[in-house]
Amino acid sequence: MNTIDAKGLQKSFLAGAKGLEAKKDWINELNVFPVPDGDTGTNMTMTIMAAAREVAAIENPTLENLSKAISSGSLRGARGNSGVILSQLFRGFTKEIKKADVITTTTLANAFVRATETAYKAVMKPKEGTILTVAKGMADKAVELVTETEDIIEFAEKIIAHGDYVLSQTPEMLPILKQAGVVDSGGQGLMQVMKGCLDGLLGKEISLSLDDSPVSRPAAGGASVEEADIRFGYCTEFIINVEKAYGSREEMDFKAYLESIGDSIVVVSDDDVVKVHVHTNDPGLAIQKALTFGSLSRMKIDNMREEHHERLIMNAEKKAAQQKQQADEKREDVCPEAEPRKEYGFIAVSIGEGFGEIFQGIGTDYLIEGGQTMNPSTEDMLNAVEQVNADTIYIFPNNSNIILAAEQAASLVENKKIIVVPSKTVPQGITAIINFAPELSPEENKAAMIEEMSRVKTGQITYAVRNTVIDDKEINQGDIMGIGDKGILCVGQSVKETTLNTLAAMVDDEAELITVYYGADITRETAEKLLACIQEAYPGCEVELQNGGQPIYYYLLSVE
Repeated sequence: MNTIDAKGLQKSFLAGAKGLEAKKDWINELNVFPVPDGDTGTNMTMTIMAAAREVAAIENPTLENLSKAISSGSLRGARGNSGVILSQLFRGFTKEIKKADVITTTTLANAFVRATETAYKAVMKPKEGTILTVAKGMADKAVELVTETEDIIEFAEKIIAHGDYVLSQTPEMLPILKQAGVVDSGGQGLMQVMKGCLDGLLGKEISLSLDDSPVSRPAAGGASVEEADIRFGYCTEFIINVEKAYGSREEMDFKAYLESIGDSIVVVSDDDVVKVHVHTNDPGLAIQKALTFGSLSRMKIDNMREEHHERLIMNAEKKAAQQKQQADEKREDVCPEAEPRKEYGFIAVSIGEGFGEIFQGIGTDYLIEGGQTMNPSTEDMLNAVEQVNADTIYIFPNNSNIILAAEQAASLVENKKIIVVPSKTVPQGITAIINFAPELSPEENKAAMIEEMSRVKTGQITYAVRNTVIDDKEINQGDIMGIGDKGILCVGQSVKETTLNTLAAMVDDEAELITVYYGADITRETAEKLLACIQEAYPGCEVELQNGGQPIYYYLLSVE
């Protein structure tokens, strides 16, 4: 195969999108921090699917109209840093191929180089050992191979093999990857796209259906995942076929053992058969103990945290779709231009009812539903900008993984001045808005907000979804982690103790205000008990308690 025409490119790109979609959950698990909201695979998949829908809709493809669909679709659909970088790779690639009659190895080599250059320019401080490094490695290999072969299949196979090699070296470039025992997740996502594209060129049977809606699964044990107690992560069920002594005394001892390693325990005996149900963080311990009484059958183990996380993502997607629909309806019913144009306005990314109320209370004009479990897209940002009728609009991403999408949206707006304030956490965004001064210029306000944000330390309390080693701390699945602005601060077994230890690592002699935002899984009563401990430990600080309502994270902590 010496050339690719428009039909071939269309099929190849759709196959690349499906190749990424098929591995998105696996890519999510490559996240360095073992947090339950690792979402690189989800972000990259939603980015490429936004483009794939436009590509699939083209009945008479040309390289020019395909290039426009790939570039504009991925640009507006980009989510998270990895998604934005992927969209920039597509943007550079399509700039090179859109004027060609057919694609040759020379065209591809030039397109790979331009894609890499475009993506590197989009990132303020490019870091090696990431998706950028993998892309550059393949571009360099393409330039080397272009004089050796005109066969596109051979060309692509060798580039992909080299890309896999560069990806395997990313842990040597970023120590944090090596310590965690993973390769770069964004780079892995890019390789899945490349391999899918090659499958499309080879004519492999691939389902090109773009029905990428999430599938709802019932929670283990019949309870809804919102109500499930996920202190213990695995719903474990089995039947013991009793072969040794198992009387009332043995049953009591067995139940006591299960209570020591889990909860939600059900043990039902019927002659020589014992039905067992337990929620635990180590199913193996329950199984080993049961084997002392006989053989096992009908074993079933479900990861409840995974199901909880999937439902949260699904709910976030649903909320985002509902908000977009409401925004569209509002645009039809009430044109924002009909309202008096303001001098300035605020847009903030937030998740959780409590945080939504806080942002609205301090003057935020528009809230974008998103954040930890669901990064909003560039399109979501643009829709929000349309709803705020102001000359200057400040956007607060409140998450380091959303800043690039916000900046990409800002570059696409022509009739309003967009200022992206690079807030990496919700507490930083709240502090920034509170310190807005209307008498200052937009640039002066941005500088002042960034200065005030630098005085805010943020801590996040959540649970680990896998075993790893980060910042020289051994972490086991189910452990409670305290994550600071620059890494893991502490690891423990108790939410309360881990929260107090996290604060101890954050509070110094200059600290004046401690704010505790409790999440959806924490009751007000529990949070107030924690607050009393904090007030006792730090009598020199003012301590506040707020309902954040955020999922996944038990507490968000702010120290100023």
